[in-house]
Amino acid sequence: MKTLLRPATRRYRRWMLDWENELCFRATDRIKRPFEYGLDWSVHWPFAYECFSHIADPVKFLNCYNERAIAHSQEFFGYQTPNHFVLRDNWLEFGSPVQTPFSENNTVRGLWFPAKNEKRKAVVVLPHWNSKLPQHNALCAGLQRLGISALRLSLPYHDARMPGHLARADYAVSSNICRTIDATRQAVIDIRACFDWLEGEGFTQLGIVGTSLGSCYAFLASAHDERIAVNVFNHCSTYFADVVWEGLSTRHIRESLEGEIDLELLRKCWLCISPPSYSHLYTAKAKRSKFIYTRYDTTFPPHLSERVIEDARRFRWDHSVTVLPCGHYTMGEFPFKYMTGYEICSFLKRNL
Repeated sequence: MKTLLRPATRRYRRWMLDWENELCFRATDRIKRPFEYGLDWSVHWPFAYECFSHIADPVKFLNCYNERAIAHSQEFFGYQTPNHFVLRDNWLEFGSPVQTPFSENNTVRGLWFPAKNEKRKAVVVLPHWNSKLPQHNALCAGLQRLGISALRLSLPYHDARMPGHLARADYAVSSNICRTIDATRQAVIDIRACFDWLEGEGFTQLGIVGTSLGSCYAFLASAHDERIAVNVFNHCSTYFADVVWEGLSTRHIRESLEGEIDLELLRKCWLCISPPSYSHLYTAKAKRSKFIYTRYDTTFPPHLSERVIEDARRFRWDHSVTVLPCGHYTMGEFPFKYMTGYEICSFLKRNL
């Protein structure tokens, strides 16, 4: 395992955790929304009616649905390729194969960074939760200079895809159980549609970079798509529920969940959008993987990241690991953002 600095002193740890907290709580617009199962979000999911037809209880419905979604995940994450991609002023737009009640969210947008004189190598870059433009643009520009074209995708409910009544991407991850599943399913399908466009443009050596929430989306997409050969998971974790339950930045969501649902049940409800559910599919495909996590992460706790690495070894994935001496938020600060950028770019340059 690769470590960039010696183990930190207790004083360094305290300083880093204080810095993490300060950066996390600069945001004062987090809203504690009510807990909901949100079963109305599931009406357009494949084979949802099969569970609805004989189960009225929401917990039993979700248990039934998760079991079927995982067993038939190619259908759950399946879609029809969009028939109309538009590239204008380096902005790619197309209609999402997953339709939601919000028109803004139904148009997928991606900022395109084409590399000169290179029509084979390309990656899709997936930002973190609540990312805003121009975040991650510098990474894309760096890859572009290295001869790797990059498409920076706006995730569901982010950037121009955010409904007008929201100030944050609350609908991507929230205390509404089925809406969170729907947003994740939409993200994975939108990502795969991006690879349809890249393939149609002649790119043959394809990779993906996901950060934080984008890392989860990246794994789910890659597990279901053989075209994604090179993978960078910047922040990595196991079950979707565990991050929400333990993470500092989702504390307000946990406050809505507590008293209504416990971690064990939440993990079962979100099993179909959790990477470990598809480790066997990822193992079956020839992929090269880079895992990056941080020693002082308060959003993706390190013990969850370490379980991912244990699985990578157990399944014998072709992978490498970097542990950075910072936290989730501080990764975006000097000097750690440059360390991260180097790790991502050098891995892709060597392997794509």
